[in-house]
Amino acid sequence: MNKDIELAILFADVVGSTMLYEKLGDAKAREMVGICIEAMKGATEQHGGTVIKTMGDEVMSTFPTADQAVNAANQMQRAISQHAGLQNDLAHVAIRIGCHFGPVVLENRDVFGAAVHTANRMTSQAKAGQVMTTITMVEKLSPDWRAAVRQIDVATLKGRSHEVALYEVLWQTEDVTSMLPAIALANREQVRPRRLRLRFQGDEIVLDDSRNLVTIGRADDNDIIIKGNLISRLHARIEANKQRFMLIDQSTNGTFVHSASGDEQFIRRDAMPITGEGFIGLGKAPERDSSQTIKFVAEE
Repeated sequence: MNKDIELAILFADVVGSTMLYEKLGDAKAREMVGICIEAMKGATEQHGGTVIKTMGDEVMSTFPTADQAVNAANQMQRAISQHAGLQNDLAHVAIRIGCHFGPVVLENRDVFGAAVHTANRMTSQAKAGQVMTTITMVEKLSPDWRAAVRQIDVATLKGRSHEVALYEVLWQTEDVTSMLPAIALANREQVRPRRLRLRFQGDEIVLDDSRNLVTIGRADDNDIIIKGNLISRLHARIEANKQRFMLIDQSTNGTFVHSASGDEQFIRRDAMPITGEGFIGLGKAPERDSSQTIKFVAEE
């Protein structure tokens, strides 16, 4: 009997397994792939997931929650990067992981549906050592994990007519600290303003308890779309977490923030808290009356 349910779907596979066989020979390569498969299966089971199937050098798993899937992905990457049996001078052994959250059909111990295809396509977008996911999955994550996710690109996936945003889960602690130093150093007792109003070309977007993420850039799937030669497709995002509203730049040319008090700040591939009120410019200093300027007001 078929059953519809929402799950986190995860695919993990060994990167360049064909090259492993060429460089190490069949016996050694098969041993290393086997170590990876066991690590991926073990992490799935330890975090409450179900191994649906293994396919050569790939594992497909499902989890009741997004956090369980990301916890398992984190453990997989750590286990394989640190496993003594995978250290070899002739070939580097690594895995890539893709995941998504959505409705699936359970049938005969297998799962089917568009969400499964999306998760699989996230894997194809990942590089060695990466965990890639979707905005749907990010929105299901706890605040702690959401703070360790960055939007890095957009891509047109097979079977999709439009571009979708690609998010990387930063499973290495030092990467999270490097990307979000303000979050790492924030006083955890501090309470952020109640809401942040963003005004652009007559429209307003509000971040509060019901909405915690806004993406900005020239790609059409951003929440605020701004066209310009200095603006990246995924230029920046603003997130609400327990401590504050954070502006996170992911662009080539950086983001400028001018406060109403006259302070000016510039960030590139970095993060900063948004407080008070002022103006945001992508790739260049904001001009108060420019059609490319975003006005912000943080309300207590």
